[in-house]
Amino acid sequence: MYNELFKIFGIETERVDLIKAALTHPSCTNDESIPCQENYERLEFLGDAVLKLVVSSILYNTYPDMDEGRLSKIRSFVVADSTLAKLSFSLGLDKFLILSKSEEKCGGRKRISNNACVFEALLGAFYLAGKLDEIKVFLNNILLPEIDDVINHLDRYNAKEALQEYTQAKDKTLPEYNIVNISGPPHKPCFEVEVVYHGECLGTGTGSSKKEAQQNAAFDACNKLGLYSRTN
Repeated sequence: MYNELFKIFGIETERVDLIKAALTHPSCTNDESIPCQENYERLEFLGDAVLKLVVSSILYNTYPDMDEGRLSKIRSFVVADSTLAKLSFSLGLDKFLILSKSEEKCGGRKRISNNACVFEALLGAFYLAGKLDEIKVFLNNILLPEIDDVINHLDRYNAKEALQEYTQAKDKTLPEYNIVNISGPPHKPCFEVEVVYHGECLGTGTGSSKKEAQQNAAFDACNKLGLYSRTN
């Protein structure tokens, strides 16, 4: 199992204890009263910092003329759970997750938050194994397409903030996001959301998470309100 995982990352280590912990869902240690050091939560905390450091370095070096505010905004989208989960699924990391029976039964293997967490936890594990240089190579290869996508479609990614600024400028009222429908199986839901302002539906959107659906609804609203001169 570990050799297959090492091939995915292009990183090898003898610290399989760290890798096992990075793959272990907290439900396992909770059910069996095992110390928290043996699940992925602490490693996820560390991996989150490693991820942000490497992404910051990539952005800083790739876009020397971009200001701090724009760099921070792009980074926030690149390291979002939805992006990390998408990468985790594409790499097949979900099949390596170690779950309790209850978490497995309720679709935890396909849960976005679990897959985002294990992605970061593995970065933390490899970092503790002294593999920072290899992590940089791996993340540079896998994240550059994500960074390009954010930059090329920043209107869509930034739609919630743009819509909020629009409504607050009018009367300091925030738009509301309501879930109108959830379809699909529990482990792979599709959310349909509408964004409402003073009782009026401004836009609708769908997504595999509430956040993605809200983002798409906001983008729909921004286009309908003419806040963007073009769509992405």
